[in-house]
Amino acid sequence: MKTSRWLLALYSLIILFGMMTALPNILPQTFLDKLPSWLPHQRVSLGLDLRGGSHLVLEVDAADLVKERLQTLTQDARQTLAQGGIATTSIRRNEHGITVTLADAARRSEAETALQKLAAPVGVTGSADLAFGGTGSEIAVTLTDAGLADRVTAAVDQSLEIIRQRVDQVGVAEPTIQRVGSDRILVQLPGVQDPKRLRDLLGSTAKMSFHMLAEPAPDGRMPAGLVTLADDQGRQYQIIERAELSGDHLTDARVSFNPNNNEPVVNFRFDTLGAQRFAAITQANVGKPFAIVLDNKVLSAPVINEPITGGSGQISGSFSVQSANDLAALLRAGALPAKLTVVEERTVGADLGADAISVGITTGVIGFGLVVAFMLFLYGAWGLLANLALALNVVLTFAGLTLLGATLTLPGIAGIVLGIGLAVDANVLINERIREETAKGRGAMAALDAGFNRAYSTIVDSNVTALIATALLFWFGTGPVRGFAVTMGLGIAISMFTAVSIVRVIMVAIVRRRKLKVLEIKPLLPLKLVPSGTHIAFMKGRFIGIGISAVLSIASLVLFFKPGLNYGVDFRGGIQLEITTAQPADLGAFRSGLDSLGLGEVALQQFGDDHRLLVRVERQPGGEEAQSTAVQTLRNKLVEIDASSTVQRTEVVGPKVSGELATAGFLSVLLASLAMMAYIWVRFEWPFAVGAIATLVLDVTKTVGFFALTGLDFNLTAIAALLTLVGYSVNDKVVVYDRMRENMRLYKSMSLRDIIDLSINETLARSLYTSATAFLALLPMAIWGGSAVESFAVPMVFGIVVAATSSVFIAAPILLFLGDWRRRHAAPVVRKA
Repeated sequence: MKTSRWLLALYSLIILFGMMTALPNILPQTFLDKLPSWLPHQRVSLGLDLRGGSHLVLEVDAADLVKERLQTLTQDARQTLAQGGIATTSIRRNEHGITVTLADAARRSEAETALQKLAAPVGVTGSADLAFGGTGSEIAVTLTDAGLADRVTAAVDQSLEIIRQRVDQVGVAEPTIQRVGSDRILVQLPGVQDPKRLRDLLGSTAKMSFHMLAEPAPDGRMPAGLVTLADDQGRQYQIIERAELSGDHLTDARVSFNPNNNEPVVNFRFDTLGAQRFAAITQANVGKPFAIVLDNKVLSAPVINEPITGGSGQISGSFSVQSANDLAALLRAGALPAKLTVVEERTVGADLGADAISVGITTGVIGFGLVVAFMLFLYGAWGLLANLALALNVVLTFAGLTLLGATLTLPGIAGIVLGIGLAVDANVLINERIREETAKGRGAMAALDAGFNRAYSTIVDSNVTALIATALLFWFGTGPVRGFAVTMGLGIAISMFTAVSIVRVIMVAIVRRRKLKVLEIKPLLPLKLVPSGTHIAFMKGRFIGIGISAVLSIASLVLFFKPGLNYGVDFRGGIQLEITTAQPADLGAFRSGLDSLGLGEVALQQFGDDHRLLVRVERQPGGEEAQSTAVQTLRNKLVEIDASSTVQRTEVVGPKVSGELATAGFLSVLLASLAMMAYIWVRFEWPFAVGAIATLVLDVTKTVGFFALTGLDFNLTAIAALLTLVGYSVNDKVVVYDRMRENMRLYKSMSLRDIIDLSINETLARSLYTSATAFLALLPMAIWGGSAVESFAVPMVFGIVVAATSSVFIAAPILLFLGDWRRRHAAPVVRKA
C-alpha cells in the first residue's frame, strides 16, 4: 500500500494539467484574452445542436461524372477519328460508354489505336479508365470501375477545396468541411439558417459556358447538336450544345449596379487566353444572340452588338443583391467537377441551441447533485472522497475533450451525465469490499489492501464491457451520437484513474495520518438500504422471474409488430421540422394547409407546450433532390398558414442515407452483443457467456417494446440508448459473475445453487447502489431534457431498472440451469474414465 513520491508527483501533475486545460471552458472570453499566451486557451467546441447552424452531407453524383466523361469522349472520338481520316457511320452514347461504328471494318485496328490515346491513366497502377471491345465494324469503349472510382476520388478532393473557397467567399466563420467515406463531404456551418441558400451555394455545380443560339442554314435546316434550355422566366432557347468558351477562363466576378435601372449585375473578367477567345467569338458573330449558361440554365441571351475585346462582360437578370453576390462567389470559387447531391441536412436555430445548453447544464447539475447526495447518504464522510473523485472525473473529461478537439453535443452532455453514474460504480465496489473485509475482522490497512485488490478485476471487467459498446457506437454512429460515445468513453476510462488510483492514495494517507486500527465506512444516517448478513433464497423464485420476463418479452415482440416502432427520419428517411409560433398553434389550420401540398402522409404533434409543433413528412419519391424541394415548399406554406411560425430545427434524410443508418444501427447492436459474449467467454466460462447474452437479448427486447408502447422516436439516439444499455446490462452481470467465480474457488463442496444465492446476496448492495446512482443521474434529463434527448434518457431510465432485475432473476437462473446440465453430462464421462 505504499505509493512512491514519483508516482504522487505524476498524479499531481496530471490533475494540475487537467484542471488548467479544462479551466478556459468556464472563463469569460474577455478574461481569457488577458491571460498569458503560454497558458491553455483552447475550449471545447459546441456542436450545432448547442449553438445553432447547418449540417449537410453532400454526395458526388457518379452518374453526372459518367455523363460528362462520355460527352467529352464522344466529341474527342469524333474529332480524333476525323483527323485520322477514319470514316464512321455513327458514334452512339450508352449508359457506360460509347459505340463507334466504322464505315470500313478493315480499319478497325487503326481506329482502336487512335481511340486508345483518349484513355486516361488511373492512379499509379498504370491501368486506364477505358476498356475496348466489340466485333467487326463496331468498337465498344466503356468506362472501367477503377476509372470511375478514380474520378470520384479526384472529384471529392477537388470539391473539398472549391466548397472551402465558396464558404470563405460568403464569410461564414469556423466552418467544418471534411471528407466522409469515399464519395461524400460533410459541411457544418454555425449560424447559417437559410437551408435553401446553403444548398444553392454548395450544391450548385457552377459550370458556366458560352454558347451560340441555333440559327437555320440558308436551306432552312437546323444545325446538328442542338439542346433546348430555359431561363428563370421559363423562356426556352435552342442553343448549340458545343460550348464556344467555358467558364474555366474566368479570373474574377464582382457585383455592381446597372446605372439605368439600379438593378444588381455581375461583372466578370477572363484570363488572357479567354479574353482572346471571347474577342474572336464576338468579332465573328456581331448581330447574333449569344447565350450565357450556368448549370444548364440560361442566365441571359444578349445580342452581340459589337466585338468585345477588353476581356470582360456582364451578366444581368432578375437578381437580388444576395443572389448576385452568391453568383459572383460561385464564379470566383470555380466550378465543381461534378454535381453534388444533398443526402442529409440538419439545421438548428440559435435560440433552440441556447435552450439546449441551458437544459443540458441544468439537468446535468441536478443529476450530479443527486448522485453526490446519494453517496453522502451511503458512505458518510468517506462519500465525500467518492464525490471528489466524481468532480475530478468531470474536470478531466472536459480536459480530454479539449485536448482531442472534440465537439460537445447535447447527447454528449448526456454521455457525461451517464458517465458520472457509471464512474460511481468503482467507488461503490471498493467501499462495499472494504466493508466486507472489515466485517471479517481485518485491520484498517489490511481491509483497505484487500478491498482494492479484490475489487480491481471486477472494475476492469465491468468497464471493458461498457467500453466495447462505446467503441462500436463511435464506429457506427454519426454526428451527435459519436459525440455521446466520445464523452462517455472518456468518462469511463478516466474513472479508472480518479476512482481507483487517486482515491486509493488519499484513503491510505488518511488511514496512516489518523492511525486508524479499524476502517469503518458508515452511512450518514443509521440506516442501511441493504442490511448486513442478508440471505434471500433468490433461486427459489427463479421460475416466477423467468416466467414474468418471458411474458414481458413476448408482449414486447407483439408490440414490435403492432403498433410497431415509431421510426424517426434517421431510419425511414423523410423530413422533420420543429416549429414555434407566437400564438398557440392551430393544429386544424396547419393540418389542412399541409395536406393540400400533396406531399403524402403528414404527421403533426404538439410537444412541450401549445406553441411548439413537430411536423413529419414521409420520404418523397424522386431521390435526394425531391426531399430538398419539399423542405422549401413546407417552409413557404408554414409562413402562409401562420406568419409568426419559425422553423427552429430541420432534419432531412434521403432514402440512401436512411437505409445505411438502419443497417449500421442493427449491426452495431449485434456486434456489441457478440463482442461481449466473446469477452465473458474468455474471462469466465461458456455458461456465463450464454447466460449473459440470453439475458441481454431479453433486456433489449423489453426496451424495444417500451419504445413501441410509448411511441418515442426510434432513431440514432435510440440506438445509442440500446448500445449503452447493452454495456450497462453486461456490466451488472459481470460483477455478480466475478463474485460467483471467487466463491466457487472458496467453497468447492457447496452446491452451485447455494453459491449463486450467496454471490447475489453479497453483491446485492453494490447492484442496487450502482443502479440507483445511474438512475438518479439520468432522471432529471429524462424529465426535463426535451425532445433532443428523450429517445435516449427515457428508455435508459427504464433499461437500468430492467437490467438490475434481470441480473438476479434471469441471468442467475440460466447459469444454474446450464451449470447443472454441464455437471450431469460430465459425470458419465468421469465414471467411464
